[in-house]
Amino acid sequence: MEQLKTIGRELAMGSQGGFGQSKEFLDLVKSIGEARSKAEEDRIVLREIESLKRRIVEPGIPKRKMKEYIIRLVYVEMLGHDASFGYIHAVKMTHDDNLVLKRTGYLAVTLFLNEDHDLIILIVNTIQKDLKSDNYLIVCAALNAVCKLINEETIPAVLPQVVELLGHSKEAVRKKAIMALHRFYHKSPSSVSHLLSNFRKKLCDSDPGVMGATLCPLFDLITNDANSYKDLVVSFVSILKQVAEHRLPKAYDYHQLPAPFIQIRLLKILALLGSGDKQASEHMYTVVGDIFRKCDSSSNIGNAVLYECICCVSSIHPNPKLLEAAADVIARFLKSDSHNLKYMGIDALGRLIKLSPEIAEQHQLAVIDCLEDPDDTLKRKTFELLYKMTKSSNVEVIVDRMIDYMISINDNHYKTEIASRCVELAEQFAPSNHWFIQTMNKVFEHAGDLVNIKVAHNLMRLIAEGFGEDDDTADSQLRSSAVESYLHIIGEPKLPSVFLQVICWVLGEYGTADGKFSASYITGKLCDVAESYSSDETVKGYAVTALMKIYAFEIAAGRKLDILPECQSLIEELSASHSTDLQQRAYELQAVIGLDVRAIGSIMPSDASCEDIEVDKSLSFLNGYVEKSLEKGAQPYIPENERFGMVNISNFRNQDQLEVTSHGLRFEAYELPKPSVQSRTPPISVASSTELVPVPEPSYYRETPQTAPVPSSTDTGPSGLKLRLDGVQKKWGRPTYSSSSASTSNSSSLKVVNGVTQVDGVSSGNSKTHETSYDSRRPQVEVSEEKQKLAASLFGGSSKTERRSSTGHKVAKASSHASEKFHTSKSTTIYSADNVVEKPNLVQPPPDLLDLGEPIVASSAPSVDPFRQLEGLLDSTQDPGTFGGTKAPDLMALYAETPAGGRSAGVALPLSLSRDGDKFNTRIVKCK
Repeated sequence: MEQLKTIGRELAMGSQGGFGQSKEFLDLVKSIGEARSKAEEDRIVLREIESLKRRIVEPGIPKRKMKEYIIRLVYVEMLGHDASFGYIHAVKMTHDDNLVLKRTGYLAVTLFLNEDHDLIILIVNTIQKDLKSDNYLIVCAALNAVCKLINEETIPAVLPQVVELLGHSKEAVRKKAIMALHRFYHKSPSSVSHLLSNFRKKLCDSDPGVMGATLCPLFDLITNDANSYKDLVVSFVSILKQVAEHRLPKAYDYHQLPAPFIQIRLLKILALLGSGDKQASEHMYTVVGDIFRKCDSSSNIGNAVLYECICCVSSIHPNPKLLEAAADVIARFLKSDSHNLKYMGIDALGRLIKLSPEIAEQHQLAVIDCLEDPDDTLKRKTFELLYKMTKSSNVEVIVDRMIDYMISINDNHYKTEIASRCVELAEQFAPSNHWFIQTMNKVFEHAGDLVNIKVAHNLMRLIAEGFGEDDDTADSQLRSSAVESYLHIIGEPKLPSVFLQVICWVLGEYGTADGKFSASYITGKLCDVAESYSSDETVKGYAVTALMKIYAFEIAAGRKLDILPECQSLIEELSASHSTDLQQRAYELQAVIGLDVRAIGSIMPSDASCEDIEVDKSLSFLNGYVEKSLEKGAQPYIPENERFGMVNISNFRNQDQLEVTSHGLRFEAYELPKPSVQSRTPPISVASSTELVPVPEPSYYRETPQTAPVPSSTDTGPSGLKLRLDGVQKKWGRPTYSSSSASTSNSSSLKVVNGVTQVDGVSSGNSKTHETSYDSRRPQVEVSEEKQKLAASLFGGSSKTERRSSTGHKVAKASSHASEKFHTSKSTTIYSADNVVEKPNLVQPPPDLLDLGEPIVASSAPSVDPFRQLEGLLDSTQDPGTFGGTKAPDLMALYAETPAGGRSAGVALPLSLSRDGDKFNTRIVKCK
């Protein structure tokens, strides 16, 4: 501070020609002050930088002139420009013996450098020497530099000197030494852990400034470990009492209030020490009560001390008299015309409401006035207060107010916070499940995708579980109410994606459950949703799965299916979709429509969304099938960790890994073309002139490829097999011979697995605008009846915090419950495909002649012409044992022929697995 005052005096005197300030420097300051734009200011500063770069390196510059240059560099840095070319000159100035020059150098260095700068090493020795100086002003300048520039590595170099200065005769030096140790504690607590007792000693220093500086490190220490400093409670209370009784010098008064900043710091410390400690709190009651009575509330600093007293009272063990005094201060704050004081009053009321809920009822009209105030920050603080005082008797009014305010704002960050608070209050204090659903609908509709997806899962769980009691009628009414509300909302434009997912799930599960709405009506609405949100794949996936549920329930009920034309066109469109997820859902829907009642009842039981799913990771139901396949010569299963480097084109994951490695730079020479000779053909007798041989491309993997007995040509990856036609006569087209370079076509393979990756679509919901105006300066008028009713709704009823009974309403309350699994299969088993040797293709779309599909590898399959394989794909009479002629088994025949008992003969039907992208609608076909 002394350095800043010195520089300020120099600049002030420089305007009058003092200290040798040049007219050029004064003109620079004047021209920058008169600049009309940032661009003009930058031009002036850049000219000054060029001038300083030229002048500062001139030899024989007088010290006072160099001092002026350093000050001008400080001015350049303050305006946001780089002055690093002059840093070394500021460092050199710290070495000067002249006091003014040294302090100027220290000031410039602390502004120019940071603790990790390379030039710090040049200052450490100078600081060490100056800390031992006889001139206390030089010592103070060095301590200021210590606080700014010493880092964790250089603390040991100056720590002994700083500790010695704690006993210096000058109070300014002792104060700055305490500040330096506090800085060391922030940088490296372990380096000063043995010196913490020094803070206790300096608390009793004869100088109030040193004592006040000691409070700052003690506050940090007490925050980390209050129990170790409980013995200081009496000392802190004594110091606070002396300060409040004006025993400090008048120099510490501020607006006629004795040392207010020391009082605030002491009150913060007492709040920490008295928290949860009745014995320690009893020592504080008297002095805190005296401050309440003596403190002047006519100034801002007085109100700050009173506010800190309220915070202290709310933290320590409660005392009725102090609570009453705090309530009186809060009343003065709330009745003030100043928005700042109202804000403090609302915040203080929120602190005391936990100890004394009836205090809020005394100020209910003032709280309502703040709720309707045009000041947005005050309104937000009032909502925080209402959030803290919510109970089951006033939750409806408070949540409705919050939702109205959420609609009126455009700040997405705060809108997210309001939405999460509405959800939390609704889950904790909802008077009924019907009100909870309606409230969630409003939150989803207006907050959009800002709502956490877990909230959607909780809502779906509530609708599925119902009231949690054995009252089926009430559960049916709840679901019917949800269906009706969603059918009313679904026609509104631009609904959020998360909300649409909930709507589609509810309509699919319970749309036709009560018979009020026909299947055609529900499916028409779902098709409209899929068409309106065609860019959102997640919503379309939910809609298609909901259609499948409705059709399955219709088949199970024995009713005739009436598929609308728009639904049929949607299924056809999605069957050719680029999204594998949507394509699989469409094929699953087509397969489900063709099943009979018995199959539908097994794979998609009604109202089974809450049933647990048993997971059989060993795939024990395939044991019999695997044994039979191995007896017939099927290739054994190879674990995934052993497949890398093998020529197995059915391993798509291995293929992707090799493709990634092949995209890098290659430094080996190109391979020479391999002539088509008989010796390089695989050891398989091929009946046709066409041969399938492995053609590995250059890569970093030099493992010898292991060819399968009957390879396929569908994989065009770096390590896959390729069809070579060197010297082979073409069967199609003109009778000529192909060139030596084999032509390959890159085709993307579709990987259809049980786990389908979903892309969450994001849609933005428009918020309606709702504005309220209020004149805070209008004269006192009689309270309106409407405001009285609102106050009764907010503050009336029992004051005890009530929670919803866990048996009465089953509403999800914690985020951990939201991650629980919700599935739709009764006692269903999900199996992974890791242990499968060979799986039959149960249902296939019409094959493409140019798509050979997934390869089927057999250890002892006969040799077959690959072109005859292509022709055999459509030959339904070909022997199923030959390659390429596998007959797609009939789905219903397979289901009917499956034996009723024995898990070994079971087959999982993947086309009947429906996924909604959530954990609610997993349907598994299990044939026993």
